[in-house]
Amino acid sequence: MYLRYFGLNEPPFSITPDPAFVYLSPRHRDALAHLLYGIGQGGSGGFVQLTGEVGTGKTTLCRCLLEQVPEGTRIALILNPLVTPRELLAAISEELKIDISGSTDSTRLLVDGLNRYLLEAHGRGERVVVVIDEAQNLSPEALEQVRLLTNLETSKEKLLQIVLLGQPELRELLQRRNLRQLAQRITARYHLSPLAHKDTHLYIRHRMQIAGAQRNPFRRGAMNALYQRSQGIPRLINIIADRALVAAFAKERVDVTSAMVQEAANEVQLGEHQVKRVRWPWMVATAAVVTVAVLLFVTLTDRRLPGETPVEQTGAVALPPAQNETEAQIDATEPDESIQAVEQPLVQTIGELDSDWLRVHQDQAWQGLAELWNDPSAAFAIQAACNGDDSTGYACLGDQGSWSKIKRLGLPVVLQLQLETPSYLLLQGVDNEKLLVGAPDEAVTVSKDSVEARWLGSYLVSWPQASGWPAEVRRGNNGPAVATIMEMAGRVDVPYHGEQVFDAAFEVWLKSFQARNGLIADGIVGRNTLLHLMTASIDEPQLIDSW
Repeated sequence: MYLRYFGLNEPPFSITPDPAFVYLSPRHRDALAHLLYGIGQGGSGGFVQLTGEVGTGKTTLCRCLLEQVPEGTRIALILNPLVTPRELLAAISEELKIDISGSTDSTRLLVDGLNRYLLEAHGRGERVVVVIDEAQNLSPEALEQVRLLTNLETSKEKLLQIVLLGQPELRELLQRRNLRQLAQRITARYHLSPLAHKDTHLYIRHRMQIAGAQRNPFRRGAMNALYQRSQGIPRLINIIADRALVAAFAKERVDVTSAMVQEAANEVQLGEHQVKRVRWPWMVATAAVVTVAVLLFVTLTDRRLPGETPVEQTGAVALPPAQNETEAQIDATEPDESIQAVEQPLVQTIGELDSDWLRVHQDQAWQGLAELWNDPSAAFAIQAACNGDDSTGYACLGDQGSWSKIKRLGLPVVLQLQLETPSYLLLQGVDNEKLLVGAPDEAVTVSKDSVEARWLGSYLVSWPQASGWPAEVRRGNNGPAVATIMEMAGRVDVPYHGEQVFDAAFEVWLKSFQARNGLIADGIVGRNTLLHLMTASIDEPQLIDSW
C-alpha cells in the first residue's frame, strides 16, 4: 500500500522471520554465537538452550543459524513439537531422510535406525544436529526421549547434538526434578531479552534501509514511542511500525510522528497495560492473623523486585525534555533526514544551572526515583529507606564508586553531591562524556566534569523489597527467599545451574560471583550481593547509556 509512497522495494516490517532483515543487536549476536558454539565442537554432544519472550527473534536467529552451519553438518529441524515421543522420533528420522517404512509402530526400530544413521554420519566426519523450535511445548515424556537420544555415542564422543528453542516456560519445565538429568546435560544456554532503547532506534533504521528507503521517516519521538509501546520486542515493533506507516500514507505525511505510533499501537490493541516485560519472580510479605506473623511469598511478574506490591507498569524510562515535552515541535520541524542520522542533545554544564533548579531537584530526587520505578506514591518510602527505615516496602544501599561501577550496576541512582550543603542529584543516564540528571520531567544533559567537581563518589540505590526479606541468606537456609535467589542466580552473566538449594556448591559459586563483582567474597547474600544478583532480572528502570 505505502511502498511506492515511501520509495521502498518491499515491506520493511513484515513479521515473517526473514534473515535478510535480521538486525543483530549485541544480545542477538551473543545468542547466535551460543548457538553456533553449541552445534560445533563446543557442544560436545549435549543440549544447547535458547529461550526468550514471544516475539524477541528466536525463530529468526534459528534461520540465521541454518544459513551459517559448518560444512559437514546435518540438521533436523522440528517446528511442531506437540507430538508423542514416537512421533518425535519419526519426525527427526524423516528430516534426516532415514527410511522408516515398517518402523513407525516401534520405538526400538526407530531408535535403531537413527543410531545406524548417526554411526554412518560419524564415519563420514559429519555432525548431526536436531533443532527443536517451540520446545516449551514438548511433553516431559518427549523430553526424556530426546535425552535418551544423546546416549547414542561412540567410545569417545556423542553422536547427536540437540538445540532447544523456546519461551521462558522451557526453563521452568527443565527445572522439574524428573528432568534434572536433561538439565545437567545443557552445555550452553542463553536467554534472549528485548531490544534496548538505543537498539530499537537502530533496528528501525536498519529495516528501513534494507527495504530500500533513502531516509528514515520515523522521527526520534516516533521511535521513542515505538520503544515505549513495544517494550523493545521486535515483533511488536514490526506490527506497530507497519500500521504507523499506513497512517502516514493515509494522511499524506512524509514523516511518522509519535502520535501516529500511539494511535497505531492502540488500534492493534497493544495498550501499555497489555505489553509485558520479561518476567521474574519476586516476593510479597504479608502478616498472618492470630499471634504469629507469617511471611507469604508469592511469585508475580514484570519489573518488580523482592517484596514489591504489584504496580501497573506503563512504559520506558522517561526521556529528557528535548525528546518528551517538546516532542510535538520536533515532529513538526526536525525530520530524521538520513538513515544513518545521529541526533545528539546539547550538553549543558551543571554550572549553568541556577541554584533554584538544584534546590527544586533536591526536593524532587526521591519523587523522580519513585516515578522511574513506576510507583509515584513511593517517594517518602524510598527516602525513609535511605534514612535507615527497613519497613517501608523499599530497600536502600549507600555505596562508594566510580561511573564504571554505576554503569555495571545498570540502575538509576541518587548521587550525593558536596555543594554548600550535601545535595542529592538523580542520575538517569551515563554516556562517555555526559550524564542525564534530574527527575523525569526536569531531566537535563550535563557534562561529567561539571558533576565530578562536586561528587566524591557516594551514591544511593533503592529498590522495592518486602520488609520481611531477611537481612542475610546463607548456606543451610531454605524457603521462598532461597528459591528467589536461585532464580536470580540463573539469570546472571555466568549463571548457576546446580541443585536449587543453598548448599556448599552454591556457596562456592556465590563467592566467585561476589569476587567478579568486586564484593566481599563471604558466600552470604546480604543487601549488596542481593542487589548485584537481581540486576540481571530487572528490565526497568535501567540506567540509560545513550540518548
